[in-house]
Amino acid sequence: MFVRVKKSGKNRYLQVVESYRDNGKPRQRVIGTLGRVEECEKEGVIDSLIASLSRFENRALLILTDKENVSADAFRIGPDLIFGRLWNQLGIGAVIQSILASTDRKFEFDVERAIFLTVMHRLFASGSDRAANRWRRDYCFTGTEKLELHHLYRAMWWLGEEIDGGDGADPRTKRHIKDKIEEQIFLRNRDLFTGLEIVFFDTTSLYFEGEGGDELGSHGHSKDHRPDLKQMVVGAVIDDEGRPVCCEIWPGNAVDVKSLQPVTERLGKRFGVTNRFCIVADRGMISKENTKALKDSGIDYILGVKMRNVKEVYDDILLRGGRWQEVRVERKGSQSWELKVKESYQDGRRYVVCLDKEQANRDALVRQTILESLKASLSRGSKQLVGNRGYRRYLKTLGKGFEIDREKVEDGARYDGKWVLQTSLIKEKMPASQVALKYKELWQVEKVFRDIKSVLETRPIYHRRDETIRGHVFCSFLALMLRKELEKRLEFKGYNFEWADICQDLEALQEVEISASGKRIMVRTECKGVCGKVFQAVGVAIPPVIRAADKETHKPLEQRRRRRRSATQEKCAHNQLNLL
Repeated sequence: MFVRVKKSGKNRYLQVVESYRDNGKPRQRVIGTLGRVEECEKEGVIDSLIASLSRFENRALLILTDKENVSADAFRIGPDLIFGRLWNQLGIGAVIQSILASTDRKFEFDVERAIFLTVMHRLFASGSDRAANRWRRDYCFTGTEKLELHHLYRAMWWLGEEIDGGDGADPRTKRHIKDKIEEQIFLRNRDLFTGLEIVFFDTTSLYFEGEGGDELGSHGHSKDHRPDLKQMVVGAVIDDEGRPVCCEIWPGNAVDVKSLQPVTERLGKRFGVTNRFCIVADRGMISKENTKALKDSGIDYILGVKMRNVKEVYDDILLRGGRWQEVRVERKGSQSWELKVKESYQDGRRYVVCLDKEQANRDALVRQTILESLKASLSRGSKQLVGNRGYRRYLKTLGKGFEIDREKVEDGARYDGKWVLQTSLIKEKMPASQVALKYKELWQVEKVFRDIKSVLETRPIYHRRDETIRGHVFCSFLALMLRKELEKRLEFKGYNFEWADICQDLEALQEVEISASGKRIMVRTECKGVCGKVFQAVGVAIPPVIRAADKETHKPLEQRRRRRRSATQEKCAHNQLNLL
């Protein structure tokens, strides 16, 4: 059925015509004549007829801007579609729900959805939980419509709740809800080929804007160079495939060298690791007590050595001759990486000396630049550079002045591009080249902390209770878990995208809800940049460009209206911040 224009003399008439077949031959018959074209246009007959017919079609929405009351709202759907799928596939939501079901406590809100919302905020914007409550206005996250600010605070508190006091003396032996979640996520994603044969461990410090918690807020060695502020120490364990396993949260006065032993003891208990595993840690973790404790526990280790501080390394290992073994590592999309290694033994301890030629050239260039700046400054009698630690290492006093210490310059050249490792692994179990490469993979943990501190921006931390502080940091860890899973799937597909591009292009994918005449329709924006390839890597179908908004779809307009709380409700939510 269609509409046609029929000419009759000087006039043109609008007719509704039906097509049909008579004995297999196509025929047409006039259903009705609407009138002359000019009169129909003048009197609005065409507009009225179209508007009347549109009421009987759910997939079409008529918009007459001069006659209809039209409303429209846009919301971002990319983050929920991608990370909601990863959240479910990793079983994070299911684990949280199962732990909630096993307790006697009953919440009047969806705790799992509150945690998911907070984790999404960590991925795409970060900041305080109060900022997360405002941020979600422009996004569509399934099941978060009825959440309020105080629900987010209570969810953070629940994550950090203590379930076991440990030995009562060492706070690192305590167990919290977040620990159970980590363990069950690991077990859920573990298969016959998954284990913890090699784990990487490192720590960092996060300072507080205020006093911090009663237990976590303490003064200690600040890696952010803010010794004036209270802080906490965060440790992360990552498996040899780059997946975050767990995070440890301790008081700010915890010392790195004393944190390795309790972590290794807890790994076996928490994750059911009965076989021997090897832990890889940075040079800040090495001590005689640690190596002895690891050896007594039957745990292998690869630890970095502070070359200038360990006497036998400084005076003997670095000076020994020996044949270098060349190691060549192929990099994806770039030139290969060349490394030289050799091993030495001292009193039964195995050391592996590594030399990176590219790094050695960079170190030499940096030192030469420093020396040239020092020469120019000292020739002018300037002492401004003396306060710089990098410059001061090459100076010595000469009366009331300074001059360049040539012995320190020559000594510094000994360390260009080198690092030394101490390992309990025998040569037959892991050759020197593999020991060096495994330690080099420790950059994954360092990158984790860069992500937590910069991209995820765990700071600023405004919470004042230990429970909510733990929950706040743990949500950043869950966000990191989702990010690493996405990066892994993109790498499997051969993609290497910048994280900023992924976020920008996912947020650019929006659905616009248009309402008119009591009907609603959804219109999707175009997939831009890397968005389509991200959907392909995760296995998520892109929504259609146009679809009807039925009862089963999201109702963002109604969500927005429910979120417009009164001034009194907003003030009450703000007061919760002072309590927590």
